[in-house]
Amino acid sequence: MLLASLLAILNEQVTAVAMTDIRGALSIGHDDGSWLTALFEAANVATMVFAPWFAITLTLKRFTLGAVIAAMLIGVLCPFAPNLPALYALRVLQGIAGGCLPPMLIIAALRYLPPKIKLYGLAGYALTATFGPSLATPLAALWTEYVDWRMAFWQIVPLGLISCVAIQQGLPDESSKLERFKSFNWTGFVTGFPAIAMLVIGLLQGDRLDWLNSGFIRVMLGEGTLLLAAFLINEWFHPSPFFGLQLLRRRNFTHGLITLAGAVILLTGVAVIPAQYLAKVHGYRPLQTAPLALLVAIPLLIALPLTAALLNMQRVDRRWVIAIGLSLMATTCFLGSYMTSEWIRDNFYWLQSLQIAAQPMVILSILMGVTGGLPPTEGPLASAMFNTLKVFAGVAATGLIEGLGTARQHFHSSMLVDRLGNNALITTQSADANHGFGALAQRIHEQAIVLTSADLYRVMACIAVALLFLVPVLPTRIYPPWSTTPPSSR
Repeated sequence: MLLASLLAILNEQVTAVAMTDIRGALSIGHDDGSWLTALFEAANVATMVFAPWFAITLTLKRFTLGAVIAAMLIGVLCPFAPNLPALYALRVLQGIAGGCLPPMLIIAALRYLPPKIKLYGLAGYALTATFGPSLATPLAALWTEYVDWRMAFWQIVPLGLISCVAIQQGLPDESSKLERFKSFNWTGFVTGFPAIAMLVIGLLQGDRLDWLNSGFIRVMLGEGTLLLAAFLINEWFHPSPFFGLQLLRRRNFTHGLITLAGAVILLTGVAVIPAQYLAKVHGYRPLQTAPLALLVAIPLLIALPLTAALLNMQRVDRRWVIAIGLSLMATTCFLGSYMTSEWIRDNFYWLQSLQIAAQPMVILSILMGVTGGLPPTEGPLASAMFNTLKVFAGVAATGLIEGLGTARQHFHSSMLVDRLGNNALITTQSADANHGFGALAQRIHEQAIVLTSADLYRVMACIAVALLFLVPVLPTRIYPPWSTTPPSSR
């Protein structure tokens, strides 16, 4: 199940990083190529809402095997798409198949793992939020620079085959529950799927189409929001919901979802900001930024089980652990806000190294709080909410970074130009020293990117501090799953 979930994450992330090379190989323009990501993500996120219900109905084993096989087959076909509409259709189908997989991991962990090792199983799930995305850039660099761009699609085949064998041998055979279709929540399906898909498309295409100045974006965000409201109201009252909104009455569950959304934005920010800066200012390709990602990815294989062992101790309060993790994330972002145009990859190593300890502390503490005292029967409802919010927060983070980044870059460019324009002597001397106004314009552009990156780091730091303030207020003390302590605070 872990390999199946990693397969879905890597397929999503690696193709996104390698999209420039994919577009070039297929002769697809930037605007048309942006829909390859937007349509995939829309189908991917929307599917996560409903995948747990279908898994319980069709059995976890059959449903997961079917999704893995479908993702592999579609991945093999993608590079051979005869035209762009066919490639769009394949990416939508692959997004649906990939969206079925991550929710299955939490369901399996809650259902099959004994209490003593449940946190270690959740550490495996945390790999999909930390290790998987960090591995995307090195793999994209490997395929595009040294092997073949098609491997960005085909890389999932070996993982898929291994996971199919493991799932076939490891999960028990169960009887399907087809009678559940008689009470299928059609209202939730016809409102929820398009609602999530429209909001994702609006967020991912918003910066390119100038946000609310575009009628298309207004429709996507406006009608998507109305449909989402109708979906949530239906879920609260429906006897067979896809989302267990009543779980929000539990303080730890609510805190976990709020912190999860913020943490995903932080994880996206600390990965994207330095990568974008190095690419735009110093011309780095994924091959040059890969060491920065590997610095975080490889040690996580050790840090995650160590953090699970720490949280598995009865005397350790997870609230302190998550507070330390958020403090380290805030420290990373505050220090990053002092970056200059002289910074290169080496300057980010010491910042990213803080994430080795911070990410496992935050993600595992969230998982412990969300799943604490949660019976396996409620696992599908919690998994649907948790995974959908996780991926949707990643999309929102992308929209936030792109939208805010564009606005701040325009602001800083205007301010720098105005400042130089108000001093004609300095402008002339700068142009002469840099051999023309073209070089001066390039320096202004680079400085605007530096200032924008620093602003984005400050926004991320503020998010980390806001989440830190919730720790002493919202969550309650919770003990490891094996503990005999009465779960009164769970």
